[in-house]
Amino acid sequence: MAYYRKPGWITNHISNPIVAVLTRMGVSVWGSRILRVRGRTSGEWRSQPVNLLTFEGKRYLVAPRGLTQWVRNIRVSGEGELLLGAKVERFRAVEIPDAAKLPVLRAYLKIWKAEVGVFFQGVDAGSSAEDLGRIAPDHPVFRVEPL
Repeated sequence: MAYYRKPGWITNHISNPIVAVLTRMGVSVWGSRILRVRGRTSGEWRSQPVNLLTFEGKRYLVAPRGLTQWVRNIRVSGEGELLLGAKVERFRAVEIPDAAKLPVLRAYLKIWKAEVGVFFQGVDAGSSAEDLGRIAPDHPVFRVEPL
């Protein structure tokens, strides 16, 4: 069964709306962006606040909650948009294989462990490669390539 952690009431009604409003105003909260992806069935735009990671000169989206709707949608569409204020950046999403995502997960956890660490089953930035490898399949990672 695919790993997925459903957001709680506070995330849905307080945290994400606050981050979304600030990001739409052009204020990035620790790298936040609004991710827009077309729904895989409806074709309508779906949006979600995300943390955009810059690591070794490349940018990545990590799914700390696992197989979310935005992950399912981006796997089908292969592209999306990142919004910060009035700036809209179209991108192609390239999914990273499990074995290659360990340094990206480590970098992500180094920055956002306090915010999302609970979703990584006790693994943090200082954990062994073996532990990171164990949780890697549960957390899709996409490289963001501008179109």
